[in-house]
Amino acid sequence: MNHQSTNSDLPTDGAQNLAPSQNQSNLPIVETPDESNVKDTPATAATNTEASGIGESGAPRDLVNWGLQKFADQPIIMTSSFGMEGCALMDMCSKAIEEHQLPKLQIACIDTGFFFPETKQLRQKLIERYSNLEFLTWETSVSIEQQREMYGDMLWKNNPNMCCNIRKVKPMRENIVNYRLWITALRRTQTKDRSDISVLAWDWRYELMKFCPLATWTRAQVWDYIQENKVPFNQLHLQNYPSVSCFHCTRAVPGSNPQSEIRKGRWADSDKDECGLHFSI
Repeated sequence: MNHQSTNSDLPTDGAQNLAPSQNQSNLPIVETPDESNVKDTPATAATNTEASGIGESGAPRDLVNWGLQKFADQPIIMTSSFGMEGCALMDMCSKAIEEHQLPKLQIACIDTGFFFPETKQLRQKLIERYSNLEFLTWETSVSIEQQREMYGDMLWKNNPNMCCNIRKVKPMRENIVNYRLWITALRRTQTKDRSDISVLAWDWRYELMKFCPLATWTRAQVWDYIQENKVPFNQLHLQNYPSVSCFHCTRAVPGSNPQSEIRKGRWADSDKDECGLHFSI
């Protein structure tokens, strides 16, 4: 079930712009926008959603139902580090799959090797609950010991961009080439960089369609959905962790709660707020 990367080439610095793979294999092709008109992509890539009555302001459940049916003949992947948003989106996808008798959806987690025990426990709960989702693990080929030998014991502190690049971006680039639709749980109110994301758009970094059904939701709406549908979630959210990633870089935020619209607990000792998977850093 685990899908591990095998490329052992190491990045030489903390840059995020690794060369995209040319391995396109014999996969179905989705319609892509003209690259010469790339700056118009977010507005145009939502394309056929409007014609079907589904658009940028559509309810996430409706968007998920539409998207999983629309791209049912394409290789689809959802990535998640098991944050609250991802758990809510998995629940929506599972319900849509059951309702419309769709194929299993693959959920890829990029395991950095630095997950909290609570995150690992949550992953197992999700596996047990959603039999129509297939959980994959993507990992860097660089072991923690190799990283320590080459870059020192605290790369995550001394050069967090490089650490994220090695442990997240590298395995993402190596594995995403096998898919044509990428589902994520990004929301516009999470960070400045995410404020203008489209529900559906062509992603030039990974060369596939990127689908963000929760784009318009607030954190409070996500939490309401979690509660109403009894969706498993990371118990650290109840201990002042509004956002959870690697244990080295994540801190509790006093006074926060599961509805808090903040990410400052991530990379707490810097102004960094993105890992590089979605945006250049």
